[in-house]
Amino acid sequence: MGWIEKVLLVAGLAALDVWLVSRADQAIYQAWQARRFDQELRGRTVTVSPPRRVEEPDRAILGRLTIPRLGLSAMVQQGVEEDTLRVALGHIPATALPGQPGNVGIAGHRDTLFRRLRLVHKNDLIVLETQSGKYVYRVQSTKVVGPRDVSVLDSKSSPELTLVTCYPFYYVGSAPDRFVVEARQEPAEQVQRTAGY
Repeated sequence: MGWIEKVLLVAGLAALDVWLVSRADQAIYQAWQARRFDQELRGRTVTVSPPRRVEEPDRAILGRLTIPRLGLSAMVQQGVEEDTLRVALGHIPATALPGQPGNVGIAGHRDTLFRRLRLVHKNDLIVLETQSGKYVYRVQSTKVVGPRDVSVLDSKSSPELTLVTCYPFYYVGSAPDRFVVEARQEPAEQVQRTAGY
């Protein structure tokens, strides 16, 4: 029995090492990209004009998403490939860009950057900051849908933001459903009255 325990201990330590390296990789990437993004913002005059509909290449930095009440702040890349979601949130291709009419879709892993999303409430503010401006959204609702229900990403008449992650949050393995947060963009005059935004 002694050798089985040793093999299991080594396997457990190896798995822990892989997990720690992946979390460190994500933390370093987020810190580096946030610093770079802030430097670029300081060097530019930020306008509030809507961006043109130009698809950024996969993994290009789109901006930073913040949910102040949850203490959640994460950089957003273009695309939802595993290489992207391993270190950042991903802008879902073919959804609107921030500032455009339509629905901006952003996905993330439930056990990393979107872990705190389970605590979101109606009326929470979500800030999406890009090189072209800062956009503030107010949470309207949350719901759980099946993995094939992409109707949550349909364009609406007003600018909206939809956050998507796997559900249940504490499920072991590949989670069967999706947790969806639906938010509506705040009018510019309302944003100016909101402290800090």
